[in-house]
Amino acid sequence: MLRHSRQRDRILSLLQTTDVHPTADWIYAQLKPEFPHLSLGTVYRNLSLLTEQGLIKKIEFGSTFDRFEARTAPHYHLICTRCGAIRDLHSPVYNDLNERPGRLIDFEIQDHRIDFYGICGTCSAKQSKKKR
Repeated sequence: MLRHSRQRDRILSLLQTTDVHPTADWIYAQLKPEFPHLSLGTVYRNLSLLTEQGLIKKIEFGSTFDRFEARTAPHYHLICTRCGAIRDLHSPVYNDLNERPGRLIDFEIQDHRIDFYGICGTCSAKQSKKKR
């Protein structure tokens, strides 16, 4: 059984009240004024525990920094290739994508992830202003 932790509670609360899909560094910077003795290692440990408990999700992007979110229900992401912003796409999740390929090969698909890449509205507006 895990010991209760105010820091872990605040990390979860912070993730539940933001939609920016933050990095551990961002979370650390947000909470450091409230917890002066907070270390980045503590943030990473608590993020790992919250992920293991299924309370948050880690969004892995290979060589870039992992991002975190409190929305654990299946969903897709829109990722800006200019600024790196990540937004949730509020669209149905196509669970049949797990079944179709599995029927073609000997492989039990348990989940899938789809990320859409492009230019967000903010970056697009900035680009339009530069062209004027």
